[in-house]
Amino acid sequence: MVSLENSHSHVSSTTHHSQTRPYYYTPPPSSAKAHRRSIGRSMRTIRSNLFQPECENSGPVYENLTDSVVDFRLTELAKKPPVDKSSFSDAEFLEISQTFSDFSAYSSDISGELERLAYIPNSDPNQSSVSEPEPEPEPCVGFLQREMFSTEIIESIEPEDLQPTVKLCVDSLQSPSVAVKRSAAEKLRFLAKNRADNRALIGESGAIPALLPLLRCSDPWTQEHAVTALLNLSLHEPNKTLITNSGAIKSLIYVLKTGTETSKQNAACGLLSLALIDENKLTIGACGAIAPLVALLINGTNRGKKDALTTLYKLCTVRLNKERAVSAGAVKPLVGLVCEEGTGLAEKAMVVLSSLTGIEMGQESIVEEGGIAALMEVIEDGSDKGREFAVMTLLQLCVDSVRNRGLLVREGGIPPLVALSQTGTAKAKHKAETLLAYLREPRQEASTSTP
Repeated sequence: MVSLENSHSHVSSTTHHSQTRPYYYTPPPSSAKAHRRSIGRSMRTIRSNLFQPECENSGPVYENLTDSVVDFRLTELAKKPPVDKSSFSDAEFLEISQTFSDFSAYSSDISGELERLAYIPNSDPNQSSVSEPEPEPEPCVGFLQREMFSTEIIESIEPEDLQPTVKLCVDSLQSPSVAVKRSAAEKLRFLAKNRADNRALIGESGAIPALLPLLRCSDPWTQEHAVTALLNLSLHEPNKTLITNSGAIKSLIYVLKTGTETSKQNAACGLLSLALIDENKLTIGACGAIAPLVALLINGTNRGKKDALTTLYKLCTVRLNKERAVSAGAVKPLVGLVCEEGTGLAEKAMVVLSSLTGIEMGQESIVEEGGIAALMEVIEDGSDKGREFAVMTLLQLCVDSVRNRGLLVREGGIPPLVALSQTGTAKAKHKAETLLAYLREPRQEASTSTP
């Protein structure tokens, strides 16, 4: 918890900052692509500056706000009608779901596929590197022998003309040869990649139950082709039921725990696709998907973290999955991602945090992990959209918690919120005004309490 300091006697020093900033403010190594926001001037420094007559015009708006200006703004807000808590319903979160709309438009193999296509082998003989062993060559089984084939050709073939090819692939999934099964899974993966009629045909041909055993195959390439084929097939609505009824959820979670990076990403997307059916959300959570998704959120690539965030967001529309996510330690990495720049993950992380504020243990964990300070950092120097998400999450934390309001005031949140209510987007202004209305009553008590 952030302690209250006397703003008149506060001393802004580098040492003091290092003692009071939470863990997520520690700058990462210079080689990292993603970087956290610089510490800059802390909330306590800003609050101290409010009592100094000298104000530079070059600083943020809230740094030029005097205490009397803040009080005047709060007085204005006090004249507005009381806040209707009933307005904070599930409808409040409908718009933020667009943050994850990239799933609805993704082209099935997007997770990991771009990395695969962009990979260029090291041609410098002087540089040594440890590479994974190559899979054994495909056997000569007609169509299965072809390692590459034209997507344009596939898309020009009518489904009825593909039936013999699909049957060959499905039958080959039962082969004792791992190479044959790998090749068959790969061909089904690409046949199902873009065309809905192909997905329907493959689903009706019995491929789904034949692919499931390959999810537990010890050969990583076979496992990867199988999980991606199922992901592509799941984009056809009737196939979702076939996949679920075949018992695929536990096998997908197995891939999420044990697969290659690409396999884990596509397993997460496969679970996300199945979670679009509401009845599956509880099943996926009960089968143990939350913990490995949190692990992917912590240890995955940028693409893997995005897939984990999107799937967690969808699963956490169910209260029990919210509790599972908090218990699995999701809040700490989410708060850490809030403070990252340049990865495209901060806004998604805030949306998931907003979802977790719907339960008491979620709110407690967010506060305990330094979430209030992290969200205030976004309000200070985040993007317009980031500020909207940050103030929305803070509002959810404070609607029913006087304690959290006091902590926000102690964090020096009022001046930046007043500035946001004047200069933010229309949505940010509205939420900032609403939050300030909640802070109005406990402000004097919180500001005069002892640490």
